[in-house]
Amino acid sequence: MTNSIKGMKRTDYCAKFDISNVGQTITVFGWVQRQRDLGNLIFIDLRDRTGIIQLSFNDQTDRAIFADAQSVRSEYVVAATGVVAERESKNKDIPTGEIEVIVNDFRIVSKAKTPPFEIEKSEKVGDETTLKYRYLNLRNEKLTKNILMRHEIAKIAREYFYANDFIEIETPMMIKSTPEGARDYVVPSRIHNGKFYALPQSPQIYKQLTMIAGFDRYIQLARCFRDEDLRADRQPEFTQIDLEMSFVDCDDIMDMAEGFISKLMKETIDVNIDAPLPRMTFADAMNKYGSDKPDTRFDMLIEDISDWADKTDFVVFKSAIADGGAVKAIVAKNAASTYTRKKIDKLTDFAKGIGAKGLAYVRWADEAPNCSFAKFLKDGELEELLSTLGAEQGDVVLIVSDKTRKALTIMGALRLAVAKELDLIPQGKWNFLWITEMPFFEMDEETGEWVAAHHPFTMPMEESIQYLDTDKSKVKAQAFDLVLNGTELSSGSMRITDCELQTKMFELLGMEQEEIDAKFGFLVDAYHYAAPPHGGMGIGLDRLAMLICGADSLRDVIAFPKVQNASELMSGAPSYIDDVQLGELGIDIKASEDDE
Repeated sequence: MTNSIKGMKRTDYCAKFDISNVGQTITVFGWVQRQRDLGNLIFIDLRDRTGIIQLSFNDQTDRAIFADAQSVRSEYVVAATGVVAERESKNKDIPTGEIEVIVNDFRIVSKAKTPPFEIEKSEKVGDETTLKYRYLNLRNEKLTKNILMRHEIAKIAREYFYANDFIEIETPMMIKSTPEGARDYVVPSRIHNGKFYALPQSPQIYKQLTMIAGFDRYIQLARCFRDEDLRADRQPEFTQIDLEMSFVDCDDIMDMAEGFISKLMKETIDVNIDAPLPRMTFADAMNKYGSDKPDTRFDMLIEDISDWADKTDFVVFKSAIADGGAVKAIVAKNAASTYTRKKIDKLTDFAKGIGAKGLAYVRWADEAPNCSFAKFLKDGELEELLSTLGAEQGDVVLIVSDKTRKALTIMGALRLAVAKELDLIPQGKWNFLWITEMPFFEMDEETGEWVAAHHPFTMPMEESIQYLDTDKSKVKAQAFDLVLNGTELSSGSMRITDCELQTKMFELLGMEQEEIDAKFGFLVDAYHYAAPPHGGMGIGLDRLAMLICGADSLRDVIAFPKVQNASELMSGAPSYIDDVQLGELGIDIKASEDDE
């Protein structure tokens, strides 16, 4: 039989007590992590969200209480009152390892079935089981700490931005569908039959309207929804620390974000981050790292060897250059012993899997370098290449030729793969980086059309506006990204505030006036009533928590995450609704081919 906690009041959380509390009578609540019955002695490790404290029962304990202690099993909820005492056998691995509680009142509050897995070892259990029983998995110490860290990040964010005169404003969760790149999640309206709300991909338009309204500093821990394919660092619903500022420029926004980052890293994990953070142009990031979110914790920079390659007789190189492309290389120092021919073949398969036509290499393991394209080289050309790249015996040179952007992207992925293989990425480094001078448009390789690289409210650089109609490749955006160790944390920009320029941007993106009016007419109309210069950014709270916690996936820092197909294994969402609900919404379900 279970008992109530009537008359018992928690003194503090389990892990809040230490040697200074010896002699005090305390009351603690929690879950039984482990019970050890030694006959005349019983020890219970009691766990709550803060950690563990040991409960002790001996031959002086009331027999009824002793019997209850004997009967408990893992994950029972219990309450205990007793006197804090110094332990004879201390445990240095936990904060409360010097003390125990000599129990004089003990109650079994709730009994538990045998869990489907050991809570302390849940990381060894498959996702299908742990996500089905997520409420149990969250009792795991590691996951508990992750969720608490996420809470701490949110708390510090609010403290920082409140202290800097930001106002927290909640924007609507049911909005007009204004696609921002991904698919919208839509919500049917019962009252307005045949019409739909959309869940916001971001609060972008509404936070800009708060600037027009005169709330010059806005902050929100905003829930966002995007119907897109999932990866380790993606979830269909996520949270961003969303901010917007009036009467500022890009530098002001970045300065404000840097202050937050410095405070956050110091207060959470005691890491000093010096401001201002380094800045790198988009062009430099792509040319040196093959990525717009470069991991700068290690070297192995990309080198352009097109001039050298064009002088050789190797048609693969020469044809790429003739087609307007380039030849790019990286030098993996001291990698020849690791990258055997077999491993290079696997690396070639990897490169082909991400779009490369092939992978050329020089493996300098012995006195004479082994070059995969040596027969196409004239005397002295290989030596010239190695000298130019600074390659030495023991190194491996990897080379890709293709369209310049594609070659860089492939080399960027190879750089990361090789660095992981060689264990070149140092742990405990926090390389924050701003990426600036972002391109405004990007070429769609399939259609050959220029498409927006950012949302359509992004302000072009003033000196770039002249190229909007003549050369889109030269148009740069007043936009910036915040990157940490190769992961994008945030995108931000100044916003268009001129209604004519905004309309022009919509037109350049292929929108007819009717479509502009239907999707964004209310925003364009608002600009007619005077908008201050403004800009902002959204910092991914989930990604930030993932990196600070050293987690492998966003799942590890979100209480109830979705899996790869955007379903939730615990509740079974999404689920069918009944015919009555469908009828009220005026919706008929058409069977898919998979259902037939």
